[in-house]
Amino acid sequence: MALKQSTKSPQSGFAYSHDQFQQLIEDTLSIAQKMGASDAAAEVSEGVGLSVSVRKGKLENVERNRDKTIGITVFVGQRRGNASTSDFSPQAIEQTVRAAYDIARYTAEDPAAGLPDVEDLALGKAAKRDLDLFHPWSVTADKAAELARRCEAAALEVDKRISNSEGAGVSAQQSHFFAGNTRGFRGGYASSRHSLSVSPIAGRGNDMQRDFWYTSERDAKDMAKPEAVGRYAAERALARLKSRKIATCEVPVLFENTLAAGLLGAYVQATSGGALYRKATFLVDSLGQPIFPKHINVQEDPHILKGKGSAPFDDEGVLTRKRHVVKNGVVQGYFLSSYSARKLGMRTTGHAGGSQNLVLTSKLTNPKDNLKAMLRKLGRGLFVTELMGQGVNYVTGDYSRGAAGYWVEEGEIAFPVHEITIAGHLGEMFQQIAAVGADAYTYGSKTIGSVLIEKMKIAGH
Repeated sequence: MALKQSTKSPQSGFAYSHDQFQQLIEDTLSIAQKMGASDAAAEVSEGVGLSVSVRKGKLENVERNRDKTIGITVFVGQRRGNASTSDFSPQAIEQTVRAAYDIARYTAEDPAAGLPDVEDLALGKAAKRDLDLFHPWSVTADKAAELARRCEAAALEVDKRISNSEGAGVSAQQSHFFAGNTRGFRGGYASSRHSLSVSPIAGRGNDMQRDFWYTSERDAKDMAKPEAVGRYAAERALARLKSRKIATCEVPVLFENTLAAGLLGAYVQATSGGALYRKATFLVDSLGQPIFPKHINVQEDPHILKGKGSAPFDDEGVLTRKRHVVKNGVVQGYFLSSYSARKLGMRTTGHAGGSQNLVLTSKLTNPKDNLKAMLRKLGRGLFVTELMGQGVNYVTGDYSRGAAGYWVEEGEIAFPVHEITIAGHLGEMFQQIAAVGADAYTYGSKTIGSVLIEKMKIAGH
């Protein structure tokens, strides 16, 4: 078993150690209190990374990034001030705390401002929970370029109709932070995120189509092979050749699993504290309401090992918890920070910083409900594989996006489709989820299979 690295010396690739970060936080908070702050919170972080891109086998870019920052929030009663710096010298930190303090003194009082309540904070062992998020990848620029070339070459070899490429890229990123506040919270950890992607182009002249595929993991060993990513991206691009337009109609729509995560993201946005207290959402007062059909559940587990949305505590140091977000279609909880919770007269849910490992499931899903089975359930309608534009209005719930995908007849793909718009209302779309596939896919911190919606308007020619 490998010995855990001392917190006194920097971990692989970092310039600062855990202990150095902790000391910076202690110093920062102490300065704030001496100045007269009634409360304060601070966070220090460092990020290191390498990004390499190739196109048509030739090296295009090699970028190395290294950044560091310390941010301080100072409270003077119900007044709040923020400031940050990338200079860690004692003088700079003192000046930054002073700036935050001065801002706080001259800011209007806000009854909802303040640190989280002590009983909500992750204290002691809870703050130190190890979720296996740090897997440094000491890849050289040459090795990263080789992986990107292998990925692109595999895409170009699939078919002579793969005529070009927008390139392939490899990214290796790692960061660590430490945070603390004057109510006793102390916590921080290191994490990593690595990825490989490629964008091949199929066809020539007027019939050219590009597509894209990637693999992204905390541990580089868990990523898909470059060749597999390349081949799959090429197959996706080829399948789109000879796309046509279709007439305007109203039909069932199947969202590919990679896009279905966007529907779940829209739900999170509409039930997040900021939108709720501003009443800028169509799901205001939706707690306890049936927003989805009875067969839909949404669960959240922030403590999955290696999970992309895993965290022992949120951005404010509030303890994260496993919970039902939606049970039998009914909303069980919102996504609240301590500020938005106070604005709503509620308690924080530990979501300063967003959702953590959400999984949407349906009780109707059969283990055999792969994409083929979902296309059969669709019968006649549209299978969407790409969305464009930002046409989602969270205030009204209106949904309208440019789309591309495939027309399906009798449960089989008939031909690819492009230059269409799909439109509906999010509230109705959630209610009309008829089925969820067993082809679960994790996009960022959301896991969901393909989603069949009973009907949507398709604007064609």
